[in-house]
Amino acid sequence: MRLDKYLKVSRLIKRRTVANEACDGGRVQINGKIAKASTDVKVGDIIEIAFGNKNVKVEVLDIQDTTKKEAAADLFKYL
Repeated sequence: MRLDKYLKVSRLIKRRTVANEACDGGRVQINGKIAKASTDVKVGDIIEIAFGNKNVKVEVLDIQDTTKKEAAADLFKYL
């Protein structure tokens, strides 16, 4: 699954366009490398997102095309 779509489906970022802009701005890393929006996300990847002066680091646990709001938190684990 594309990184921008995963960020939206998992609700780490609210909208896909915002996720796309974060990736283009170099604020998203996968396994320590700056990632483009089109980068494939796999189970076990570590995603780091820089939100201003706060960093969020998560591990991908599951990948689904769609999910309900309550189940979105099961797709990743905060580190």
